[in-house]
Amino acid sequence: MTATESDSSVMDLARFYLGDIPHIRELGMELVEVGCGDAIMRLPYRSDLVGDPDTGVLHGGAVSVLIDSVCGLAVLSAMRNPGPIATLDLRIDYLKPARVGEPLHAQADCFRLTHQIAFVRSTAFHQNPAEPVAAAQATFVIKGEGGGLAADRRRS
Repeated sequence: MTATESDSSVMDLARFYLGDIPHIRELGMELVEVGCGDAIMRLPYRSDLVGDPDTGVLHGGAVSVLIDSVCGLAVLSAMRNPGPIATLDLRIDYLKPARVGEPLHAQADCFRLTHQIAFVRSTAFHQNPAEPVAAAQATFVIKGEGGGLAADRRRS
């Protein structure tokens, strides 16, 4: 597979993923970037996603869904033969409140993939990934035969 074909297949997968999952559509999440085993998504700030009306800070549940979703996309983009996955474990450390009125980004890296389990690291941030709002680690169960890193597609 050439780099162009690889990039195209990963983008097709990402478009399908974002269009197929109802809560991603409902929350208005957007794809920023996707590679083989990594992804960045954006959650636009909306008043209906506020968790504390007095401060205007985003609800932790919205942040969790963003992180879980970007982790899932990173796993799928890392798989040789993408198939069904499910979040097995997700640990999120909230480091500081999200800024009012600003979109929130999340990046994820699938750093290890076996035939049954995927391991992912993620951070949520506003403009600078070095200043995270939240940091996470997740594992996903892989159903079927989609395991194995797509090393021929993985960016170096």
